[in-house]
Amino acid sequence: MAYAIVKTGGKQYRVEEGQKLLVERLRADEGDTVDLEPVLFRSTDTVFDAKGLGKVSVQARVVGHERGPKIRVFKFKPKRGYKRTAGHRQELTRLEVTRVAKSG
Repeated sequence: MAYAIVKTGGKQYRVEEGQKLLVERLRADEGDTVDLEPVLFRSTDTVFDAKGLGKVSVQARVVGHERGPKIRVFKFKPKRGYKRTAGHRQELTRLEVTRVAKSG
C-alpha cells in the first residue's frame, strides 16, 4: 500500500488513504478538502526529490475542529517567592486522508 510523509504545523506525519489524524489547527471549514505538503512518497518506489514530489498529491477532508487536553504550566523559583501558573489548550483539526497518489 502507498503511503506518504506529509508536513503540516511544523510536524511530519505518516499517512495512508482512509487514515484519520489530529493536526494543529488549519484554516479550513468542516467538510473542506485540503492539500497536504508531501515530504516523501512510498509505493513501489520511493520519491523524495522536489521534482518527483511535484507529481504527488495528498488530499484530506476536514472532519472537525477540536481542542486538546488542558496543560498546566507551573513556574517556581525557590527562596524568591516566585510562583506562576498558566494553562494551555491546543487548537486541533481532525483530518481524514482521502487521496495519496502519484500522477504520471
